Parts: sequence; structure tokens; C-alpha cells
Amino acid sequence: MVSGFALLLTAVALTSATPKDDEVMTKEDGMYVVNTTTLGKNITGYVSTTPVKIYIKKNKVVKVEALKNQETPKYFAKVKKGILDKWNGLKVNDAQKLKVDGITGATFSSEAVIQNVQAGLEYYKKNK
Repeated sequence: MVSGFALLLTAVALTSATPKDDEVMTKEDGMYVVNTTTLGKNITGYVSTTPVKIYIKKNKVVKVEALKNQETPKYFAKVKKGILDKWNGLKVNDAQKLKVDGITGATFSSEAVIQNVQAGLEYYKKNK
């Protein structure tokens, strides 16, 4: 019969051996997915934060997806249409160097999305 103490020690050992789940970067369908919700919590657009998910496969950006935010829908739609695909297909190093212009009329939202992408790419490079 195994004592309660031995079970506790086994549980602690297993928990310590298992890497902690990363709330910023996960793996899905062979891709790294960087979620900037917590990473970019201090990056704000016109109204609030503008988190994104960055999908990366074989060190190339597959897509950037806007997450729920409080920006004005009419203006944020311009950002989604005009900016999010700028990094698609680029190697991470090239994507980091890319200079993306903001969208007229949605400058704050644009800049916040760009900063989130840059923060997400940097996080990917340091933690992949």
C-alpha cells in the first residue's frame, strides 16, 4: 500500500517535470501561435488594447489575426483590411524589419497593432 506522503511526492515530482503551459505561445496544427493579449497589455490603440494572434510555421508568418478589442469597429475594420496581411509569408527576421505605415483615420489603432505584432515576433524568437 502506498502512503499519502509517497503519492504527494510523486505528484510534486510530475508537476515539476512538466513544463508550464505558456499563455502567450502555443502550438496548433504544426504552427506556433503567439497571442499578445497579455504580452501587449500595455499597448493601447485609440480606446483600448488591440491584441493579435500571430501564426508562424517553419519560421514564416502564416497570418496575423486581430482579437477582440474595444476599438471603434468602423475604423478598426480599416486596420484589419489594410495592415494584418502585411507580414504574411515573411520570415520572422524580415517581418521584424518590415516598416508598416498606419492607416489614415485609424492611426492609434494601426500603431498599436504594429507594436503588438513586433512584440509577438520578438517573443517568438526568444521562446521558440
